[in-house]
Amino acid sequence: MPADRRHAGDRGGRSELVASANAYRATVTVLVALLPDRPPFGVLEAGTTPLGLGGAIARPGAVAAGVGFGLGAFTVLGVRERALGKGAERISADARAGLRTGVRVCDFRKFCGPSPFPEPIVVSMTQNFDVAVLGGGAAGLSGAVSLCRSRRSVVVVDAGSPRNAPTDAVHGFLSREGISPVELAKIGRAEVERYGGLVLPATAVAARRTDRGFEVTLDHGQTITARRLLVTTGLTDELPDVPGVAERWGRDVVHCPHCHGWELRDRAVGVLATHTEWAMRQALMFRQQTPEVTFFQHTAPALTEQQAAQLSAWGIPVVTGSVASLEVADDRITGLRLADGTVVACSAVTVAPRLVANSALLKGLGLEPAAHPMGVGESIAADPTGLTEVPGVWVAGNVTDVMAQVMSSAAGGASAAAAINADLIAEDTELTLRVLSRDHWEERYESGKRVWSGKPNPQLVATATDLPPGTALDVGSGEGADSVWLASRGWKVTGVDVAQAALDRAARHADEAGVDVTWQRADVTAWQPAPAQFDLVSAQYLHLPRPAREALIRRLATAVRPGGTLLIVGHHPADLKVATLRRPPLPHLMFTAEEIAGVLDPAEWDLTTAAPERPATDPDGQPITRTDAVLRAVRRAAG
Repeated sequence: MPADRRHAGDRGGRSELVASANAYRATVTVLVALLPDRPPFGVLEAGTTPLGLGGAIARPGAVAAGVGFGLGAFTVLGVRERALGKGAERISADARAGLRTGVRVCDFRKFCGPSPFPEPIVVSMTQNFDVAVLGGGAAGLSGAVSLCRSRRSVVVVDAGSPRNAPTDAVHGFLSREGISPVELAKIGRAEVERYGGLVLPATAVAARRTDRGFEVTLDHGQTITARRLLVTTGLTDELPDVPGVAERWGRDVVHCPHCHGWELRDRAVGVLATHTEWAMRQALMFRQQTPEVTFFQHTAPALTEQQAAQLSAWGIPVVTGSVASLEVADDRITGLRLADGTVVACSAVTVAPRLVANSALLKGLGLEPAAHPMGVGESIAADPTGLTEVPGVWVAGNVTDVMAQVMSSAAGGASAAAAINADLIAEDTELTLRVLSRDHWEERYESGKRVWSGKPNPQLVATATDLPPGTALDVGSGEGADSVWLASRGWKVTGVDVAQAALDRAARHADEAGVDVTWQRADVTAWQPAPAQFDLVSAQYLHLPRPAREALIRRLATAVRPGGTLLIVGHHPADLKVATLRRPPLPHLMFTAEEIAGVLDPAEWDLTTAAPERPATDPDGQPITRTDAVLRAVRRAAG
């Protein structure tokens, strides 16, 4: 609408990436700059910064502030040698213990004023969230709190410019009557952070589907990934093009009698009509609050006889002709000036802005706004829970309901959050059943492609290299690399797997290597190995629900001879925080070495637990770090 002036929360404006620690305790800011004319800083070891955040400072002559403090937090992964030179990727232990997430492109000069710092440093963002909430108004923050309380990893992306920012107070919100929009948002962000969520000051500008969910691009170039999206970006109020309207919007130029009627009671209210039906509703509703209501025809289509009669019944005069401007004196509206120069007195004005959903970022997902039935704007269609036509994308608040007030927007966010959590649970349940099924592994090993590298697992090599050959049990033997390696070193090996296709492959590899291995198909969740028959029992990367896992470890322990070794290796839960590794999001199937060590009696076993890291590459060939959970248990000799 070229003739309209647009006013909205600045969803497309610059985000304030540098904010006060009190306002954004969990906000991630990574400021990296060379200080050529200052003493070197060195490396800040594990601990906290003066702001109380876990910190890391990289390399003398450079400073990097980061955080590493709980679910959803960002940590500094490293900075490009392009600016910092060699050795720049030395990171504190505190940061490495965090969520392995970085922030991209933060130019200190843009947000903190002039400085001697050179160009900003770019760091990659790598964490995958369960849910990205795009928009931090009442709907988004309400949904985020609900999801965080369901123990979901959540990031809220919001530039901090809500639609209702121009007004002084929020009304109609039970227990928060009269609170300022800024204070309400501040409280909401604090609640999100209290339950482990992350509030990121930024603007989402685009979204696309990936094989792992969604990738969202932010206005400063960084990206975040999430399994589900809750879009709560609100709407833009396209105001009538009348001088003075935009400047006084939210003060004495309003649109909602339920939001502002009480504050304008007994005042002279002018209804500036651009949409006849809506203006009629406003006139009649404001008449409930004040006896002085004037209907200005302005650019709206002519009244019907019935509409004119309704206004007349309430004593509401109709002024024809277009309005040229607002009259203001001493920072107060005194009237409306018509195109012919006539001034009609009033002290407040109500308008009918065109309500347009802030939905541009959804276009990349194939979602387009639909016209409102009353013709007052456009929004994104959704079912009662907020689910759109695109699976995995929910909407709540004004982006889908242009008439929603603050409290109903918050309710919509909570409703969408409940549906999202249920959807994730259903997906994870289905995925768990699939990865635990024999059919899944038969299909995978029958694919014709090599599933694993063909090399023995490094933790097995580290453990068995110095052991004298004896009898070995390889549980979950897969394509047989571990079994073949042990057999080539003189061990008498039995390899066990649930998938016959895996055993067939393993047998071919053993023949090619010229070694003898006994292969056995068994469902290890119910299989009982012979007691005290093996000098080494190895289970590499078997992931089961906790009860089944602990029962299996107990059964495998009985198979170890006195003096023998039980080696249990799994993917550490830390791997789930490396988004590009693309582990199935099933933390209940993963474990730490300390957790599984608790299954064994320390009076009978010498236990060693570890979480070693090792370099690897992700499916795209990029370098990453994997973490293993390793339990080495040696059964003590009798007596």
